[in-house]
Formats: sequence, C-alpha cells, structure tokens
Amino acid sequence: MVDAALHPDPCIAFVAASPAAGWARVPLAGDASGRRYERLRAPDGRTAILMDARAEPASLVPFLRIGAHLRALGLRAPEVLAEGEGLLLLEDLGPTHMAAWLSDHPGEAPLLYGGAIDVLVRLQPAPPPEGLVALTPTRAAGMIAPLFEHYAPGTDPRLAAELAGRLREALETHAPEATVLSLRDYHAENLVWRPEREGTDRLGLLDFQDAVLAPPEYDLTSLLRDARRDTDAELRAAMTRRFADLTGRSEGRVAAATAVLGLQRNLRILGIFARLARERGKPGYLALLPRVWAHIQGDLAHPALRRLEPSVRAAVPPPEVPA
Repeated sequence: MVDAALHPDPCIAFVAASPAAGWARVPLAGDASGRRYERLRAPDGRTAILMDARAEPASLVPFLRIGAHLRALGLRAPEVLAEGEGLLLLEDLGPTHMAAWLSDHPGEAPLLYGGAIDVLVRLQPAPPPEGLVALTPTRAAGMIAPLFEHYAPGTDPRLAAELAGRLREALETHAPEATVLSLRDYHAENLVWRPEREGTDRLGLLDFQDAVLAPPEYDLTSLLRDARRDTDAELRAAMTRRFADLTGRSEGRVAAATAVLGLQRNLRILGIFARLARERGKPGYLALLPRVWAHIQGDLAHPALRRLEPSVRAAVPPPEVPA
C-alpha cells in the first residue's frame, strides 16, 4: 500500500483523507479544459468523482457557487463530498451521459431532449446568482474574435469588423436581454441521463462553472446546435415549440433568437476548435468542424440573418479537415 503522506501526488493524499479512502481510481475522458476527472469505486460498488482542477483552480469558485444555486432550485448538480486545494470529491451522478444513451436508444431522443428543455424552463423565472458576466449583444459579438485569430486569420480586418457589427445588430434585435442564468456548455455530453429517476432529477448537470447571464434561448441553442452530435430538423422544431410553449414565448421569436445565437456560438466555436487542434495538440476537434459549419449554413437561411449572410460567406471559408 502507498503511504499517502509520503507520495508526491496531492491527489493520493486528498483521496486518502476523504470519504473515498482506499477506493479504486479509474481515469475518465476529459474536456477542452485543463481539468482531469477520475471515477472512484468502493469494494461495495459505491462511486464518486474526483475533479482535479489544480491547473485551473479559479474555476472551482464558480463551480461551487453555481452548483449550490442549481441544487437550491431542485436541479441535480453533484453534491460536494470533500474539498482540497484545486481538488473536489463529487457525488457521481451516473455513468451515462445523454449522447451515449442515445447512441443505444435513438428512439428516445424526444424524451431526453424534452427533459433537457424542462431543466431550462426551471431556470427561466429563477433569480440568477449575483455577479455573473452578462452576455450582452456587444460582448457576444466581440466573442467571435477567435474565428479571425485561429480559423480564418487572413480575413480583412474591415470585413471582420463589418461581420461583428452586423452580428451585434442582429443580437440587439432578436436576443437583446441577458437576464437568465445560462450554463453555457449545455449539450448532450454534459447531461447525465438517469432513467430510474423522475422529473428534472433524471438529468444530472455537469460543467457549469462558466455560467453567465444570457438571453433565455442561449442554452436551448447550445443544446440543439450541438457540435458533437447531430440532431434532426424534426427534433429541433419540436424542442423549439416545447420551449416556447412552456416559457410563454412565441415560437417565431424563439426560432429567430436561436438562429442568431447559433451563428454567434458557432462562429466562435470554429475559432476555439481550430486553436485547440493546432495549438493545444487536440486534432480530434478538427473532425467536429464540418458539423459546426453545417449549423452555420442552416442558421444563415433564417430571415433574421439576411443582412449578415453576405459578410459571413465572404469572411468564413468552409473547413479544411485532413483526410
């Protein structure tokens, strides 16, 4: 047995002093951040999650704060079992995220996505935590800068400025209100499906430390224009109607807002994924670019983006993905 007090790895000492002392450790797939995760398993089958955020310790403060807020609303963010310096031991919400479940049960997509919409509906009327950055039209338009830095670095600066300006105008028209708590990375791989539970407890929430104030449709857009998995047009339309009906908003208004927000998100994502692939040694992100590009093409067909379409087509070339 390893003497935790003498071992240079702080994770070993942290786990040894936690409720999961002596449990087996199995690495889990990471994300685009510098955080690492492990599933810890007890001999009797109990499990917990070790979050190692020592590379990004500042992310723990918002993670803890937003998690407590979500739990207070009756939503299923993981309970914190132990805290250390840059380390958390978390409740294990389950082994299967939405995307993995739907790979084996594709016919259940309306059920799972409907549950994800219900979580967003729960967030709509709730007063958000104080101190969050507001995703105003000006800020949101400025966030596409990685597109020109990493994906299309040869873009004429005047054209880049024109695109950002027209995007800001479209956001001011169709998504002006940054008033609702947005978990920001709200997609099928960050939602744990728990079919044995009821109501919104069926969905475990992950990766919410980057939460912001945003337009009501922002997380709906993230969910339905997923860079990592395809959603068909019929499902997107049904979930847009569900969101509109349950929030009392007109379907046309929601559709216009999601088109504009979808363009903003995916222009930014092109730049972020290009940077991750070429500067962070993560080439797998290049394989996701065609789907992101397809989302952009679909949203450009919406009348809300009519004035933006020429600027986007002039400034943003299709992705070149290695064979």
